[in-house]
Amino acid sequence: MAVYAIGDVQGCFDELQALLEKLAFNPQHDRLWFAGDLVNRGPLSLETLRFIKGLGDAAISVLGNHDLHLLAAAGGYPIKNDDHTLDAVLNAPDRDELIGWLRLQPLLHHDAALGFTLVHAGLPPQWDLSLAQQCAAEVETQLRGDGMADLLANMYGNKPKRWADDLNGYDRLRFIINCFTRLRFCDPGGRLHFKSKGAPGSQTAGFYPWYEIPGRASRELNIIFGHWSTLREYSQPGIYPIDSACLWGGELTALRIDTEPQRINLPCPGQQTPGGC
Repeated sequence: MAVYAIGDVQGCFDELQALLEKLAFNPQHDRLWFAGDLVNRGPLSLETLRFIKGLGDAAISVLGNHDLHLLAAAGGYPIKNDDHTLDAVLNAPDRDELIGWLRLQPLLHHDAALGFTLVHAGLPPQWDLSLAQQCAAEVETQLRGDGMADLLANMYGNKPKRWADDLNGYDRLRFIINCFTRLRFCDPGGRLHFKSKGAPGSQTAGFYPWYEIPGRASRELNIIFGHWSTLREYSQPGIYPIDSACLWGGELTALRIDTEPQRINLPCPGQQTPGGC
């Protein structure tokens, strides 16, 4: 059995199919981990969502910020980015089934046997695995239950910017969502910074990639993540970014993780000009 983690698809269905053909993926034996952002901005979000849902137990996906945008749009809430390409999903006859499946997906997936942890964006420096799992579960409980509507109505915003154990209510849930789905840079004290979206070195002074904060509590983990299309490949122990900017004309990446980690890249023609996503 082969296990592959795949970077942000964002509706690039044809490229996903080409990558799976390159991998000789067999859903009867192999497994896929998706790093979130299954939908939006690419041309075929509906087809992508239907396909991954149809894989059943052969695939898992963590939620990304664009997946949460879809949940918000389906709930009738104004979404943050107005350049979305979600109408095909929102108008599909199986919309409710697809949305019902998406809301059940986790924010974090950890496999102790394989020794890898999957998130969409990152972890603040104060969170070890146990706390990260606890925080993910708090949001997942709301998304999967009667609290989803109120959560979606209150999830947008950049504050609070720093973790505290006594954060509560929607401030706490919003911070958790922002870390799992939007984090790129923070300062050594864990203050989140969202204005900088470029590659490391382009950020505001005093902020650093979240994985470079000295003494971060998750430093013993092997973390796979997407979200950061301008980061591209990065080779440091325990850090595996796999959003290689397919949507922006880069590549769609699979990382094989049941053996010595191996990257398999598929060149993508791209649909848009490179930019932050």
